[in-house]
Amino acid sequence: MELKDINVNIPILSKNIKEGENNKKIFESKKLLTINLISSPGSGKTTLLENITPILNEKGFSSLVIEGDIATTRDAERINKKDIKCVQINTHGICHLESKMIRKAFEQFNIKNEKILFIENVGNLVCPAEFYLGEHEKVAILSVTEGEDKPEKYPLLFKEASCILLTKVDLLPFLDLSEEDFILEIRKLNKNSPIFLVSKKDKNSYHKFVEWLIQKYFSIFGEAQ
Repeated sequence: MELKDINVNIPILSKNIKEGENNKKIFESKKLLTINLISSPGSGKTTLLENITPILNEKGFSSLVIEGDIATTRDAERINKKDIKCVQINTHGICHLESKMIRKAFEQFNIKNEKILFIENVGNLVCPAEFYLGEHEKVAILSVTEGEDKPEKYPLLFKEASCILLTKVDLLPFLDLSEEDFILEIRKLNKNSPIFLVSKKDKNSYHKFVEWLIQKYFSIFGEAQ
């Protein structure tokens, strides 16, 4: 008997990619820069959104957020306290978001003048990197407490990320690691994408990432008239 190895992931991913491409057409028709935030649990995705959305608002870039979580609404509740429109997706055990989930969640928004859609993916460094959702950019988030070896262990995300945020850098003095240790490991996989160091203890540390987002918006949709 001839044995064949059938890759069942191909048709699943192909269908998801097609649905993601349809999502992207919808996002662009609304002139929404769409950012897929990916990290392990507890790295600071929600804290990042809590800190950058007020800065973006001040600059005229109001935001929408789709929150992905396996079981709770805790992160969405935090975002709602910032008066940001937010829709929750509970995956009920699935470790990543898929394009069809994003489409269904997006249809719940009453869109006005928002310019950026953030998708906070389920905390996981593996599967979310494999599922295209229609985003313009993937942003990888790595906290210093996770260790500098994570890019090498989970290479796909760090290879594909258009931008990488190193979070909780205020804790570096208490670790046997330096900023250079992390950057060295990331650069082995990704030589070009910007790396921004941020900490909720230093609100000014978020400004470079905010400027990067605004420049991305203008590069896709053009300068404001």
